[in-house]
Amino acid sequence: MSNFDRKKIMPRYSAIAVVMTLVALTVVGRALYIMTGQRDYWMEVAARQKKDSVSVKPIRGNILSCNGQLMASSLPEFKLFIDFQAISDAKNDSLWEAKVDTLCLALSHIFPEKSEKAFKKHFEEGRKKMSRHWPIWKKRVDYNTYSEVRSLPFFSMSPYKSGFHTSEFNARQRPYGSLAGRTVGDLFGAKDTARFGLELSYDSILRGTNGIIHRRKVLNKFLDIMDTPPIDGSDIVTTIDVNMQDLAERAVINELVKINGNVGVAIVMEVSTGDIKAIVNMEKCFDGEYREVKNHAVSDLLEPGSVFKVASLLVALDDGVADTAQMVATGTGQWQMYGRTMRDHNWVKGGYRTISLARALEVSSNIGISRVIDDNYHKEPEKFIRGIYRTGLAADFRIPLVGSTSARIRMPQKARNGQWKNWSNTALPWMSIGYETQIPPISTLAFFNAIANDGRMMRPRFVSKVVKNGETIMEFPPEVMKGHEQIAKLKTIKTMQTLLEHVVSQGTGKWAGSPSFKVAGKTGTAQMSKGSAGYKSGMIDYLLSFAGYFPADAPRYSCIVCLQKSGLPASGGIMAGGVFHHIAEGIMAQSLKIDVQDARDSSSILIPDVKSGNLMAAHQVLQQLGIQTRTNWGGSYANGNPIWGKAAVPTSKSIQLNQYKSQARHLMPDVVGMGARDAVYLIEMRGVKTRLKGRGQVVSQSIPPHSFVKKGMVCEVKLE
Repeated sequence: MSNFDRKKIMPRYSAIAVVMTLVALTVVGRALYIMTGQRDYWMEVAARQKKDSVSVKPIRGNILSCNGQLMASSLPEFKLFIDFQAISDAKNDSLWEAKVDTLCLALSHIFPEKSEKAFKKHFEEGRKKMSRHWPIWKKRVDYNTYSEVRSLPFFSMSPYKSGFHTSEFNARQRPYGSLAGRTVGDLFGAKDTARFGLELSYDSILRGTNGIIHRRKVLNKFLDIMDTPPIDGSDIVTTIDVNMQDLAERAVINELVKINGNVGVAIVMEVSTGDIKAIVNMEKCFDGEYREVKNHAVSDLLEPGSVFKVASLLVALDDGVADTAQMVATGTGQWQMYGRTMRDHNWVKGGYRTISLARALEVSSNIGISRVIDDNYHKEPEKFIRGIYRTGLAADFRIPLVGSTSARIRMPQKARNGQWKNWSNTALPWMSIGYETQIPPISTLAFFNAIANDGRMMRPRFVSKVVKNGETIMEFPPEVMKGHEQIAKLKTIKTMQTLLEHVVSQGTGKWAGSPSFKVAGKTGTAQMSKGSAGYKSGMIDYLLSFAGYFPADAPRYSCIVCLQKSGLPASGGIMAGGVFHHIAEGIMAQSLKIDVQDARDSSSILIPDVKSGNLMAAHQVLQQLGIQTRTNWGGSYANGNPIWGKAAVPTSKSIQLNQYKSQARHLMPDVVGMGARDAVYLIEMRGVKTRLKGRGQVVSQSIPPHSFVKKGMVCEVKLE
């Protein structure tokens, strides 16, 4: 007989079923209410727990020199913070009190600009506010400094106990500082937005492609989940040679300081390829220092002066209307031309009288050149201008730098009645000697480079290729300017090459010459117009220039130097030619190949005193001299003795190398005996500004070696 009592059990099951049904209906009803009535509220709660489609920036590509040296690179920078709330939650207040003095002392050594007391006062203020994001240091720091701070007592604990945390930024660093600054370019702070220069022109290549992640909050922490990984930017290889750039900048600045100049421009171009090896744009700032503020080399539209005479004479020779042996009367240095007086630079001394056309170019006679051009083209000036266009001076080179512009050389136009609309009788004579035209320095250089290149005009090239992960993905080969494959007959070009060589050897350009190799070029000294005020209002401004190439018998490089200054004395041959001389001799000296075996001294067993700087170069020289070397800890060793700075690091000391480096970063290095570039690098990496005086090797420094330095200090370095 069954024990199942239907009358008792079924009501119980029914009650349970009703309760479960009611619970289910309540859950469903509550869910419907949440889905409808409380939808907005819970959507806001969910949004706080996740972040969708978060953009992830890629690493920006590097800008490299022609030799692969870094000129601009993206490196991490950090802002350092402390969370006082985390210290309190971890009950580490007593430990903080015990360590704060030691911590402040260590921080004052890492950041000499701030004292131990100032750090302690700063931390006390943050602790009173119980700030969760109190800055340890006001500025961003590099990875090495971050590592130093991270290893300090208390901060070395986990973030939940010490409160130490950071914000990381992808910052743009330039190992060579301001070298070629306007050409390489810059970014707007941490926004990764290009401002100017190659950074802007090749921004799409350097920037890469953003990635996408979504973030989920799990156990009170946000986890990043990658959806689309970022594609890092590619590197661009420029044509800039760091050594030539450094040489050209120093030569320009030294001359500007000497003559109290306002602006200095120098461009070095490789003849066969059109590669820009150096480009300098120095401008005097309000504090008297010279910096790169504007890319004058590609944007300045100024009347070029006497360097334009080369183009005028080239057109006349190529058209066959003149000959270098032709004699020209220049009088006593003054000549009336349509109611205006044309003067030669030596008119006070009586002028050149009657000279050949070749001699007129050598001595830069305004009268000689302008008379020949006016006699042959006065009735049809448009023929002369078409000849100038043929030389490529007015070509659009498509320079990849913001602000670049083409030359402005106006073409004569006639009205229906036969009268000139934009022309005067004096326009042609003055245009032939470099006035009434506006030509940027880079266009003038391209023209002289074409003469050195037997008439083939090359487009100035700033970037040679694009690389990624060591592979070339895009190339920009040398390019001959279309329509200017031959700017003049080869015979005319050869004649002009001879004339330009004579300008240096026996004319106004002798200051640009060298006893070691032949130089060809042309000087220029022009008064600068002040707009509606004319040329002679107040103190007269001058544009001093020299354009040419070297060695003249086998051209490798062309160069133009343009200096702007106010008042006399003003000489393109002496001042601009002098800068050209230093640049040319420096470049040719760099290419000398000397047998290192000649440096051996069998009678001496002394190890050379190797200073810090380019340790790779020191390593190579020591090996060639038969001195065993090895590399360790990022330093060099000679015969087992470590080379670090001027003196060897004592191996017997127990101090760790990273602690040595940390201390050395705030000590003035001993740079006596070094070259300018290594000295500037070692000093400025410590935040100290450098002022160079002289040329050669360092003989003295205003801040004594091994003394503590602070950022913003100025060290005067004398070279001889």
